[in-house]
Amino acid sequence: MEIISPTELLRRNVAAVQEYSFLAVKSLTNLFRRPRYFADTIQQADLIGVGSLPIVVLTGTFTGAVLALNTSSTLQQFGALSLTGELVAVSMVRELGPVLTSLMMSGRNASGIASELGSMTVTEQIDAMRALGTDPYKKLVTPRVVSTVCMLFFLTIISDLVGLVGGWFTAVSLLGLDSSQYWNQAYQSLKFRDVIMGLSKPFVFGFIISTVGCYYGLSTRGGTQGVGRSTTQAVVASSVLIIATDFFLTKLLLFLLS
Repeated sequence: MEIISPTELLRRNVAAVQEYSFLAVKSLTNLFRRPRYFADTIQQADLIGVGSLPIVVLTGTFTGAVLALNTSSTLQQFGALSLTGELVAVSMVRELGPVLTSLMMSGRNASGIASELGSMTVTEQIDAMRALGTDPYKKLVTPRVVSTVCMLFFLTIISDLVGLVGGWFTAVSLLGLDSSQYWNQAYQSLKFRDVIMGLSKPFVFGFIISTVGCYYGLSTRGGTQGVGRSTTQAVVASSVLIIATDFFLTKLLLFLLS
């Protein structure tokens, strides 16, 4: 293991933050410049969004089911078992739906983006694109950012829906609740600010997942070992950033929507 001084470590971290910020800003400004790679964006949307659909559906369904099952004993003590639908709906839409979907997307797509771009970097394909006059940020980064942000929004909606279905299945089959009572409670409990809060987070989380994956992929060094290292770092960094950002984003949204 390489031993470096604290000054050198600080310098490297500051340089990494600077490079990541440059990539993030570049990915947004490229939206207003030609050429626009629509075909690449659609292809990435298919790989990122449709490919992530099974794991998102499974995660959302069982999260809603487990949430209803775990809270039933507490609600039953206070004679409020009928509020299971309200609890599942508010929890899934406001918090669990966007966060868990983003973490699943991080594990699947941040690693995939980092490994794909990392392989292109170590085989000098990125340098070849620059030599041919193609901007790698516009060709490779921007389509992935746009497709991840857009598809995560729709995947979050699907996750919320299947989470409610999972909670409904548990409430009806295991807790003995009436089906119409569950759905009425779930529908009436959701307010406009709950929906806005839950559906605004995927835009930020999708941007984090895609830009972090692209950054670690394009900064890969050291051959095949470097690709593996970048893949691991992309998943860890994006997951931690999602959880940390969620706190500040929730605080901001509560203040704005109060």
